Amino acid sequence: MRIRTMAFAALVIILMGAWVVEAQQETKMRKIGVLVSSSASLSASRNEALREGLRALGYVEGKNIVMEYKYAEGKLDRLPQLARELVDEKPDVIVVGGTAVAVAAKNATSTIPIVVAGAGDLVEAGLIKSFMFPGGNVTGVASMSPDFFGARLKLVRETLPKATQIAGLWNPKNPGHSRGIKDAELGAQAMGLTFQPVKVQSANELDGAIGGARNGGANALFPLADALYNNHISQIAQLAIKNRLPAVYDRPDFVDAGGLMSYGVNLPDLSRRAAQYVDEILRGAKPGDLTLVQSMRFDLWINLKTANQIGVAIPPEVLNRAVKVVK
Repeated sequence: MRIRTMAFAALVIILMGAWVVEAQQETKMRKIGVLVSSSASLSASRNEALREGLRALGYVEGKNIVMEYKYAEGKLDRLPQLARELVDEKPDVIVVGGTAVAVAAKNATSTIPIVVAGAGDLVEAGLIKSFMFPGGNVTGVASMSPDFFGARLKLVRETLPKATQIAGLWNPKNPGHSRGIKDAELGAQAMGLTFQPVKVQSANELDGAIGGARNGGANALFPLADALYNNHISQIAQLAIKNRLPAVYDRPDFVDAGGLMSYGVNLPDLSRRAAQYVDEILRGAKPGDLTLVQSMRFDLWINLKTANQIGVAIPPEVLNRAVKVVK
């Protein structure tokens, strides 16, 4: 009897030990690093969308995950150092948005999984082998669809039927812009428009570049998506108004700042969908095996106040497609 009692007690101890180990594993705190080119205030909606997506998958801050943010505050030269600092903190996953941020993170680590919540051509930037089989440690959600430039150029054609020349702001420091310029030029040519690339790689070049584009005969402004431009939204929007140059941007923040119109991916949706990749990686998936997906939700915003200010008449059929109209 005593032997049976001891055996039973030993079994109970073993089972209790297994339960404790399993419980510890279930509540293991995982660290998610987030590298951002802008500030906490400018990225607030995207940060909250990421947290919402994670909560929907069972991840709660302070319970089973901890979030570590690094903000470049618009100073893009800080990204490499911030990326290295984030890597030193040994997160389980790093979430980034934008090509320049993704490049900084990739340069800092080839082992920690990196989830992209929207970026340009990651193949062109050398971050992945292909969308279907990315390889390496980078995966996530792309922010452009194949017809993205075509849709924005179509808005120029619909809104400004007499336009002949479009000035495209591009940054040679952005690894995805070489391909973007080619796509935009081909799209413009197909619509009977001339695409004029205007190089801007620092904020102090914006005034001369936009004014020069207008003086050079441009009828519209077409900035390519770039972290530098996203951190000088108000300046760009107001310079376009000053030069009476209608502009089609890639994100609604420009419209809020006075930009004429924007057509682009819903940014919070990108971060929300990125949470699914974070979940799969935390469950053991390898980022190189996770196929990237393209954005599916694109929104049109229009600022009628600015349209009236610079003398542009927005056609009713374009206005009806807008998800938001600023009056």
